[in-house]
Amino acid sequence: MEGLNTDLDLNGSASPRVRPRVGEWAPADVPTTRSKRNQRWWTITVLSVVLVAVVAFGYFAYLMLRGY
Repeated sequence: MEGLNTDLDLNGSASPRVRPRVGEWAPADVPTTRSKRNQRWWTITVLSVVLVAVVAFGYFAYLMLRGY
């Protein structure tokens, strides 16, 4: 019965080049959840700042074209 046992092969059919190295207790050289969360927040912050800068420049250019 195939469905009674869980498949513990978490890599599945992934090629060996993309599989993380497995250390004694966990995969090695894999980013932690905390670092991924921090990277996500930094990305959102930087993109928000860039969006504000682009909109501010557009508004400034619009005002200069209108002669204000």
